[in-house]
Formats: sequence, structure tokens, C-alpha cells
Amino acid sequence: MSETLYADKISAMRKELRSLNALVPEAAKGFGALSKGVKDNGPLGAKEKEFVALGMSVILRCEPCINFHVEALMKAGASREELGDVLAMAIQMGGGPGLMYAGHALACWDELAAKAA
Repeated sequence: MSETLYADKISAMRKELRSLNALVPEAAKGFGALSKGVKDNGPLGAKEKEFVALGMSVILRCEPCINFHVEALMKAGASREELGDVLAMAIQMGGGPGLMYAGHALACWDELAAKAA
């Protein structure tokens, strides 16, 4: 991949968001206020909050979100090694929920089978 691929995607997404914000300014203001309220308050710092956001972005498979949060992490002073640790946790959580729901499926089977017997 070229070095500008993601930078171009970020730029294009910002352009799309400017158009959306112009179309629905009150919704954009509300989202902006929510974002500011979350980012500017609480015991976690900006970098930690961006790590959470990135992990969720990976699990939710939101590529524009991933791009924005990686960029924000770089600005917040995160290291590549820290990024790798967060990505490893996102990978684990991508598999973990499947394991948990598989347990529910088995329990459902066992309960229904016991009632049918």
C-alpha cells in the first residue's frame, strides 16, 4: 500500500463529514458536544480514551473510525508498541465474544434437549 492511502482516506472522510455537518448542523453540534464532554472529562487521559476507541473501532470494523483514532493516537504520543498491544487485545476480544456466545448456544441446546426428553 502506498504511504498516502490512509492519509487520502482520512482527508476524503473529513470532506464527507463537512458536507454532512452542513446538512444536519444540529445533529453535528450534538455529536460534537458529546465527543467533547467525553474526551475532556474523567480520570482517563486522551491517549487511553483513544486506545479504547481504537479497540472498539477494530471490533466494529469501522475503517474511517480506525483511521481517525490511529491519527489521534499518534498526536497523543502513543507508540507503535502500545498500538500493537491494543490491537492484540482487540483481536482477543474479536474471538472472545464468539467463545462466549458459543457457550450460550450449547447451554440453549442442553436446556431444550432436557425439556424434550
